Amino acid sequence: MNAFFQRFDVKRSVFMPGAVLFAILLVLNMISTNRFFRIDLTDNNIFSLSSSSKSVVAEIDDLLTMKVYFSDDLPGEYANNRRYLQDILEEYAAISRGNIKFEFASQEKLEEEAQKSGIAPLQLQVIENDKVEVKRVLMGMVILFEDKKEVLPVIQTTTGLEYEITTKIKKLVEINKPTVGIARLEGQTEQFQSIQNVLRQRYDVRIINLSSAVPVEISAILMGGISDSLSASENVNLSQFMSRGGNLFVAQNRIKTNLQIQQAVPVQSNIFSFLKKYGFLIEDNLVLDKICGRVNVQQQMGPLRMNVPMEYPLLPIVRNFNQEESIVSGLEQMQLIFPSEIKQDSSSLGKVDFIPLFFTSEQSGELRGTFNLSPDPQQNPFMRIFNKSNLIVGARSEFVNPTGMVNQVILVGDAEFMSDNGGGRSPENHIFVLNSIDYLIGDQDLIALRSREITSRPLEEIADGSKRTWKWINIAAPSLLIISFGLIRIRIQRSRSNVLEELYG
Repeated sequence: MNAFFQRFDVKRSVFMPGAVLFAILLVLNMISTNRFFRIDLTDNNIFSLSSSSKSVVAEIDDLLTMKVYFSDDLPGEYANNRRYLQDILEEYAAISRGNIKFEFASQEKLEEEAQKSGIAPLQLQVIENDKVEVKRVLMGMVILFEDKKEVLPVIQTTTGLEYEITTKIKKLVEINKPTVGIARLEGQTEQFQSIQNVLRQRYDVRIINLSSAVPVEISAILMGGISDSLSASENVNLSQFMSRGGNLFVAQNRIKTNLQIQQAVPVQSNIFSFLKKYGFLIEDNLVLDKICGRVNVQQQMGPLRMNVPMEYPLLPIVRNFNQEESIVSGLEQMQLIFPSEIKQDSSSLGKVDFIPLFFTSEQSGELRGTFNLSPDPQQNPFMRIFNKSNLIVGARSEFVNPTGMVNQVILVGDAEFMSDNGGGRSPENHIFVLNSIDYLIGDQDLIALRSREITSRPLEEIADGSKRTWKWINIAAPSLLIISFGLIRIRIQRSRSNVLEELYG
């Protein structure tokens, strides 16, 4: 026993490691008071502020206050939202160098203060004690900067929350709000009200008539769905806008379609000649894609005719993006409606930088000449011919005009991409339009942030042969592991027995 204690140095084995550990913890604690640091292992770092948010926060030169109005007795899922909000606000405050403060309003005057700030209570149905109850709760926030205020009236989900907060901050600290024009053309029937509402959250939006000169404060113009030629005055004013360095977003195809009467006719317009100057050639085709949306088709089901959802390849769902382009690198999908293929015009080679933005899938096709729009493959076999791949349906170009100014043009080969009755209802399309406008006006702080949300990660479909292989692997592998473990254990026990026999005979 004495020999044991002689070999056992208490100071070296207990006190010294403990002292070292205490010193490390003390140093780390002192550093953490001045430095904010944590590791985020999620795919898109969704629990950490992006570089875009940090860039916006860096612009704050005065005190910005965030006041949060959250009820204490929230149901479980909403209580988690409160914790997430507190975490992200702590991160905003930590990187702001003291320019951002946040506080949670006291529960005593919660509703009174919230309503004064423009936050109305919500009615939530919750199940408690096996009863359905209606709770009156508050889940909002106010951001104050100088004499300005922005409100997030409802925070029911954490998805996109960082984008919402950063957008509000940028709106408050921005001195000059960019002005974006939406062109209203003669004979144009498409309405872009949904896109306008989205754009107004970030920009000053004006409806402009190209029959008159474009105001000098307009940074970029959106136009689309042109089914007739530009008038002489519209052409001149648009050209003058571009000559002074203006930038353009266009949604346009070559084929005008009407699904209800299943007719399609080519568009005859001088807009194609205008786009040709900037390197774009829109093919006179309609693009098909096996990855697509659905339409309801009436089919005979016994004595009844019923609406049956059917895949419609003329409504491609785009998931193939140019990852080198910031405009689309963070997007997962977009919805197109009767798009046409885009190519670079041969006369622009060496004069224009032509950059594809997004493509169709590996299983694509096209309709030319006779446009049969019937979604029923029995009536329209051309709807199932996918003999092409990676057709360009969105692109941008850079062009140095004769005045020495650089023009940026973004083109989507889909006339209904922004329309209220078409792609203008798609949130993914909204993100692309916002990213595009940010790019055109030279403000890219929020581009990467818009699509930085929690998204589904579905497993990819595998071939039948691979399925069988993995099935047998899943059956055999556990048994093999158990047997291998048993054999290894038997071998170890035999080795121990041999050692003991050698020691004790």
